[in-house]
Amino acid sequence: MDKAVLTCALNGVLTNPKTHPVPVTPEQMAASAREAYDAGASVMHVHFRMQDEGMGHFPSWDPDLCEEVVDAIRASCPGVIINQTTGVVGPDVSGPIAVIKRIRPEIAACNAGSLNYLKLKKDKSWAWPPMVFDNPVEKIQKMLDAMDETGAHPEFECFDVGIVRSVNMYIENGMAPAAHYNFVMGVASGMPVDAKLLELLLGYKREGAPWQTTLIGRQEIWPVHQRTAELGGMLRTGLEDTFYLPDGERAAGNGVLIEALAQCARNAGRDVASPDDARAIMQLGEEQHGSDGVEHTSAAR
Repeated sequence: MDKAVLTCALNGVLTNPKTHPVPVTPEQMAASAREAYDAGASVMHVHFRMQDEGMGHFPSWDPDLCEEVVDAIRASCPGVIINQTTGVVGPDVSGPIAVIKRIRPEIAACNAGSLNYLKLKKDKSWAWPPMVFDNPVEKIQKMLDAMDETGAHPEFECFDVGIVRSVNMYIENGMAPAAHYNFVMGVASGMPVDAKLLELLLGYKREGAPWQTTLIGRQEIWPVHQRTAELGGMLRTGLEDTFYLPDGERAAGNGVLIEALAQCARNAGRDVASPDDARAIMQLGEEQHGSDGVEHTSAAR
């Protein structure tokens, strides 16, 4: 890819807005998205937060609120591509599916496999009770069916090498017609942020399929962002993934993180993709047939 698609991960699922500069209200998210858009982001990966006394600390699947957030972002950033989160623990996927059907995103994240979700504190005790982020095939199928119905393009979130290989089987089995891969690196119990591992992963994805990295951490993520740019991948960062700029300074917002990501692309001799470029690269404008038999064109939203 000569042009680099930049995704801004605006806020994440649980980061406390009282202690970190994450946007959580529709107005805050639209303003932060505009800063990232002006810096070169053509895709906004969005999580939705409850608008209550907790000031957006916890997630929400209220379709009315989610629609308000997405409408505000779309109004602030003409032509922007919405990438909706779908991650939930447990078998009940009614929340994210209701939101997919309401906001009709062009891209929807699809967590492609299960993971023991673990982290240690400095004293080696658990940072939270050990849990399983459960994504069995039947749960993934329900998500993919909703995406197919609405014309949303699946972005497969891959936390481990076996999940990358599973994505290939989902496509070969007919669960999804196509997809792009998101190599998630930096979760403590998943793949590490490692440029050498990244180079190996490219041998396991389907030939010609778009791919990107989501890199979670501090300064150590930036050399791997640079390697992603050099290898031709799509690039993602934002306050969901990191609070730190390449020089170790804390980021005041999403705009400066996307500026740093755009510089990685330019360092690799690549231009930054516009939203229309991004649609072409990910083939978002191609007609897809939903489970209802109706043609859906994802670019016409």
